[in-house]
Amino acid sequence: MLNMRNIKLTIQYDGTNYNGWQIQKTDHRAQKTKHTKNIVTIQGLIQNAIKKITGEDLKVIGAGRTDAGVHAIEQVASFKTASKLHSDVIKRALNANIPDDIRIMDACDAKIDFHPRYDAKSKRYFYIILNSYVISPFLYRYAWKIPQKLNFQDMSSSIEFFKGTHDFSSFRASGCGAKNSIRTVTDISIEKLDAISFMNIKLDGHFLKISIEANAFLRHMVRNIVGTIVEAGKGRIKPFDINEIISSKERRLAGSTAPANGLFLEKTKY
Repeated sequence: MLNMRNIKLTIQYDGTNYNGWQIQKTDHRAQKTKHTKNIVTIQGLIQNAIKKITGEDLKVIGAGRTDAGVHAIEQVASFKTASKLHSDVIKRALNANIPDDIRIMDACDAKIDFHPRYDAKSKRYFYIILNSYVISPFLYRYAWKIPQKLNFQDMSSSIEFFKGTHDFSSFRASGCGAKNSIRTVTDISIEKLDAISFMNIKLDGHFLKISIEANAFLRHMVRNIVGTIVEAGKGRIKPFDINEIISSKERRLAGSTAPANGLFLEKTKY
């Protein structure tokens, strides 16, 4: 029996050009059918790079299945391999074989039973909103532009209702494969920013940053929560309506799904 290793990866990516983290069932069909748009995923690109480096056809498991267009500051993943290449060599080789908007920031040997998703205690995301008519060309990929005036106090009041353990069916996308919809939000906050730093300069603007941490998330849960908080900011729902929306378990009562481009997987805690 081969002596297997478990390699843990820490990954950053700009999700703009990709159909999310997870390989889609249509991936291979799309590549073979010229009438079907090619579906490119981050997991797929990394697995293809590993096969090129080691010759192994294996699965890379990620901590979070980020949607199409969502970014990651710290995605954690792992794969089991019989390769004897040093982890630093694997890191360099992977980075040489994947696009520049995906980077392996670290690679190391982990315990053989380490699982990026099941071992995670919590995940933290943040979402960026630009509350202005004009957005910097250096930020449009990474923020939701909302020109209408938003009531910050109502948005701040609404987030409190999401804290704790709830059935988040009202904030769950159709097609979500989770067996149950109960999740625990351990922290959620909103803050105003008058600038965002980029390449050692400050890009001015009226920004809102919503951060949320939970033991796990349903599909589109963060984006649907953000969309609902924005509805409160626009005065279309009252902050205290959030309790009723959660209790209803009706997706139609919650806000619209916020665009993917403003969402970042910030950190996975173990």
